[in-house]
Amino acid sequence: MSKETLTWLNTNTLVGFTEKRGKAWHYRASDQTAEPNHYPGAIPVEDVNRRLFYWDAVKGTSLVSFTHGDDIAVVEDTKRFPVGRADTGAIFGYFADGYAIHQYRDWLVSNVATILDDDLHIGSAGLLKGGAQAWVSVEVPENITTPEGVEFRPNLLACTSLDGSLATTYKRTVTVVVCDNTLAAGLHEHGQQVKIKHSKYSNLRMTEVRDALAIVHTVADDFAAEVKALCETEVSDKAWRAFLDAHAPIEGKSKRATTMAEAERAELSRLWNFDHRAAPWKNTAYGVVQAVNTYTHHAQPVRGASRPERNMVRAVTGGVDKLDAQTVATLDTVLASLA
Repeated sequence: MSKETLTWLNTNTLVGFTEKRGKAWHYRASDQTAEPNHYPGAIPVEDVNRRLFYWDAVKGTSLVSFTHGDDIAVVEDTKRFPVGRADTGAIFGYFADGYAIHQYRDWLVSNVATILDDDLHIGSAGLLKGGAQAWVSVEVPENITTPEGVEFRPNLLACTSLDGSLATTYKRTVTVVVCDNTLAAGLHEHGQQVKIKHSKYSNLRMTEVRDALAIVHTVADDFAAEVKALCETEVSDKAWRAFLDAHAPIEGKSKRATTMAEAERAELSRLWNFDHRAAPWKNTAYGVVQAVNTYTHHAQPVRGASRPERNMVRAVTGGVDKLDAQTVATLDTVLASLA
């Protein structure tokens, strides 16, 4: 188990608009403090800074010791420096000269807040990996429901890191309300996004950030069009079985791998046939996407992390985009082979 326990996620994440989408599925009342982390409406900007991003990330000095016999020499490493939390002293990583710290309250709050309008509000924010990664999600206040019965919330996810794992990224995503899952805005491909490296030239790209934040208004129409096309794509029972063979193959696997694949196929079939998060769209391509996405979010075995952490890390690092795009690509191949 990593540092990201359910307690961490109930105290170091903020969840907004619960009147519209309900509580986060990792919510535990016993972990709530006198100031709960769930908000019925939008999360105030000042709360994000006060409760999550109140500390500074700072550069330190790296000292290296050399031992020769009884002599010890200590010298400063001028090529690499540590970055850590000023309040706890926790070190996130070591970096070469030229690395620029992107303070969370600047890059995830101030840059977003400067162009928030009446239609965009903060819907979620949080810290991961002990503060090494962070995100802020900007959302529209009302849920949107497509004619096919898919209720979703468009959002723009802003995320960055202090351990070198993420460039500062602004990307389009969608939250599907029925399962509290994150999906790519463009299910066939990686969603539109802007990435800014941690370099001394970072601030020169702020115009691109402004453009990225503006695209959240286009998410609803784009995702609704994707849903319509997928719901109009028929997937017969035969095609579903062929998809399972391609997505979770059994032939040629070891005994352990075969057991795991059989368990995945059984759960996917249960979701496809009976679960309210996928079954309403059974025999459509969207039903396939929902089954795979829901299985990955809520049932797939997790090692080395808590499930909520794994899901959020996948969202901020682009794993959700890859998952959805791979699902659609596999299904397209299967349908083409059966045509």
